[in-house]
This record gives sequence, structure tokens and C-alpha cells, in this order.
Amino acid sequence: MQTNFTADQLRDPAVARSNQILRTCVHCGFCTATCPTYQVLGDELDSPRGRIYLIKDMLEAGRPADAKTVKHVDRCLSCLSCMTTCPSGVHYMHLVDHARAHIEATYRRPWRDRALRWLLKSVIPHPGRFRLAMFGARLARPFARLMPDPRLRAMLDMAPARIPPVSRNDDGQTFAPIGERRARVALMIGCAQRALNTDINDATIRLLRRAGCEVVIPERFGCCGALTLHMGQQQDAKARARDSIARLLAAEGTGPLDAIVVNTSGCGTTIKDYGHLFAGDDIAAEAARVAALARDVSEFLADLGLPDRARDEGRGARVAYHSACSLQHGQQIKSAPRALLTRAGFDVVEPADPHLCCGSAGTYNLLQPGLSSELRRRKVASLEATAPQIIAAGNIGCMMQIGGATGLPVVHTVQLLDWATGGPRPEGLGVVA
Repeated sequence: MQTNFTADQLRDPAVARSNQILRTCVHCGFCTATCPTYQVLGDELDSPRGRIYLIKDMLEAGRPADAKTVKHVDRCLSCLSCMTTCPSGVHYMHLVDHARAHIEATYRRPWRDRALRWLLKSVIPHPGRFRLAMFGARLARPFARLMPDPRLRAMLDMAPARIPPVSRNDDGQTFAPIGERRARVALMIGCAQRALNTDINDATIRLLRRAGCEVVIPERFGCCGALTLHMGQQQDAKARARDSIARLLAAEGTGPLDAIVVNTSGCGTTIKDYGHLFAGDDIAAEAARVAALARDVSEFLADLGLPDRARDEGRGARVAYHSACSLQHGQQIKSAPRALLTRAGFDVVEPADPHLCCGSAGTYNLLQPGLSSELRRRKVASLEATAPQIIAAGNIGCMMQIGGATGLPVVHTVQLLDWATGGPRPEGLGVVA
């Protein structure tokens, strides 16, 4: 794609990077075939190619964002399916992140949008606040139909029927390996996940210890920055990421780390991109080190190996594996989770069109509830068509999205691996024939 940025514009590293990305695009349109929003809406401007044209025009002209551009960029899930499909290697993720930052800096949203976005960034990255908000949402749920904004109704619907207890394993602890030590890792424990499902981290710790890992939990760990980065609030995201980097590397104070293990794939995609986020910054070297150490838990265990299977309960259960977009597209990890589940004794099946998003996408299901609901409907139908007994996924957002629309148990991949190798039966799994 031909671009016409001025020399002054190209002195901005973000513009220079976007110029490189735009010039890589050859207009082929392959991305439209795998874009979830284009599949639903059929509008070229709601495809990656259409959004690229809008972003190019906005950035090249150096003008403030307009309502049309904002509408179509906001509808992007950042599922990154287009990056998997693109034959030219267009790095759409960096381009749309730049566009969102430009929108945030130059466009004044309606007050309801501003208020909702402020609420999301002020609550979700803080497990204590998020937990209180979910209690409040449960109380308000009977009045959901009275809410004037469908996004507020979506927030009430998101609250789980049961709020899990606070985990005792989420702040500044070190867990010794069971048996010979094979690796020393820091576990990135996330933020929203600690309020929504505390057993995921607990199961990860148990599994890693049985696999021979010393597991270090960073002290007072907060949010990795992914949530606000995807809302265009780059300075807020960088502040959170900077704190995360410091706390993760502090875990090396008593010995080097072999990996930083991440069990929330949406966070993993952002953490692995810290080198880009902090390029030219005073902590560029530290950011690049954290990015290099970051491994999804399935990626890490595929190399390290699982502990021996400890029980036959659940062996052969039919598991439909949902591949989170942040894992398969953002991190290009596709076969490892399925292979691990198979090795643990489960009968793993995959739905049709596994590359398409479930509609969760961080806060997307709260900001774009109409599109999100349709994508969820399609995803749940494709999963249920495989006649599974269990649905597994590697991201808490996907688990909440899918679990709210199916009667089947939805659990994290690591919970099943933990169960198969000696851990407790995942809560809520039900009876598996």
C-alpha cells in the first residue's frame, strides 16, 4: 500500500511503525474471510482491510478521529485472526493499537461511553473492587431489564452466580517443587481472573509443582496493562505494565527464572509484546527480558512435560477444546493445549471454524454487547455440535463468555491437566460419564 506521510510525521516512532505496517498491506482481502465482525455484518469497513483504509486516512491526514472511524475501529475485536491469515505479514495488532491511542487522544466520546470506559478501567484490573462490583451486580440483576443501556445489562449478566473465595496463593509466596527441581518460574496471576475463578491459579501451582517447578508468586501483583491498552489508554497501560515488569523481575532476587508462566492468554499476548510497547524507553531492556521469559502454561508444559497421570477418573471424557484468539492468533500456540489434553487421557475434539472469536475479547462483550452475543451464539453452537461432555479453554474471558450460554461445564485447560495428574476434580465439572 502506498503511503504519503511527511518527514515530520515519520519522526514519531509510532507513525513510522504504522507506516511500515501499512506499506506491507497488498489489499488482497484474504483477511475478510476470517474476520468475525465481517462475517456477521458483511461491511467492508468492518473488516481488517476496511479498517486499515480508515486508519491510514486518519493518521496520514494527521486529523482528529471522526465518529465513522471510531465506530468501525471500536467494532474490531483485536482477535488477530487477520494476522494468522495474512500472506504478507501485516502486523495489524500494532496498527490498531496505534489507532486506538490516536482516537483516545483526539476524539471526545459521548458521556455515557466515557463513563463506562472509566468504570471498566477503575474496577476490572483491581480484584478487590471487581469482587465487590460482582456482588453488587448480582443484587441488581433482577432489575436488568430496566437498564436504559444494553451495555449496563451486559455488565449485570456477566456476574457469576457464585463469587469464589479469595485465594490464599496470590501474593508474594514461593512454592517448593514436589521432587527434584527442574525449573524455577514466576507465575503471572492476573487481575480479573483472581476475582472470577481463583482455582485456575491454584490448579496451575499444583500442576507446576508436580512437574518439578519452584513457583514464585510476585508480591502485590496488579494488572499487566492489556485491558487499558486495548481501550487506547496507552499511558495507563504502560504504567500498569511498568509495575508488572518490576514485580516480575523482583522474583529473580533469590535466583534466576527459567520462565514467567502465564495462564491467561489475553495477558500473555500483551506481555510477550512488552519489547515493542517500551521500545526506546528507559526500561526497554527489562521489558524485553520479561517478554522473552513469558510462556503460556501450555507452551511451557509442552516442553517440560506433564507429571504422570495419577487417576483414571475422567479418562476418555470428550472435551471440546476452544482455542482462545489470544493464544492461537496472538501467540501462535495451536497444537500444544490439545496435545497435552490428549496425553492426559481426554478425548479431544475441535469445533468447526475454530479460528473465529467467541466475542469475549477483553471488555468487548461489555462495550459491544450486540456483536458479542451473536459471536457467542455461533461459537457455542459449534462447540455443542461436537457433543462434548466438557468444554476447555485457556483464557478466563472465553470461559465466562461461553459458560454463560451453555449448560455444559466450561473449565480451564490447566484445571483438567491438574485433575488428571493428581489434583482435585474441578469445581462445577459435574458428573462425567
